[in-house]
Amino acid sequence: MGSGYLIIAGAIMLFSWLVSSQLKSKFELYSKLQLRNGMSGREIAEKMLADNGITDVRVISTPGQLTDHYNPSDKTVNLSEAVYNHRNAAAAAVAAHECGHAVQHAIGYEWLTMRSKLVPIVSVASNYVQWILIAGILMIKVFPGLLLVGIVIFAATTLFSIITLPVEYDASNRALAWLENKHMLTQEEQAGAKDALKWAARTYVVAAIGSIATLLYYISIYAGNRRN
Repeated sequence: MGSGYLIIAGAIMLFSWLVSSQLKSKFELYSKLQLRNGMSGREIAEKMLADNGITDVRVISTPGQLTDHYNPSDKTVNLSEAVYNHRNAAAAAVAAHECGHAVQHAIGYEWLTMRSKLVPIVSVASNYVQWILIAGILMIKVFPGLLLVGIVIFAATTLFSIITLPVEYDASNRALAWLENKHMLTQEEQAGAKDALKWAARTYVVAAIGSIATLLYYISIYAGNRRN
């Protein structure tokens, strides 16, 4: 792959590790900040959905840690066990954020719609793109078109990473605005929720930057071969 790829991959891994470590630290910190209102993540989620007039979305518990997500196909807000049952600032932040996605779905938020359309493509592409890219580099002298195919497929996954950014930031903004407007949290709890969601969003930023950098690297290989 060359030294260029190793440098890019190493830098991406380092930044990803730093952000993930900070995120884990923040959630551990704010998991100790118990809510004065005594509400669990499930109760927070159910109230936010109700306040937004959403009655066809279920809030359910899902195994694992940081496995929280909204599933538009079956309209479920899936909360990890720690978020679903616990009554702290971190749980409130995550529960409200996932409900932010449910609100996006209900109003037809355009960025979420675009991302949902890309999901089937990215799901298939992610299974094969690295093998195609590797084969394309190895065979670049005899079959340069294969690398180009890999670049086009990888570009779709990069586009998905970029579109994910406004989706995630908007969901967090909706969550924080609702928590504040409905006076769900104290000032300290609100600040903790905001800080936790800020670091969660940064994981998507790192992923997008890494995907763009990797895409540009493969493009440079293809372009360099054509010049030669």
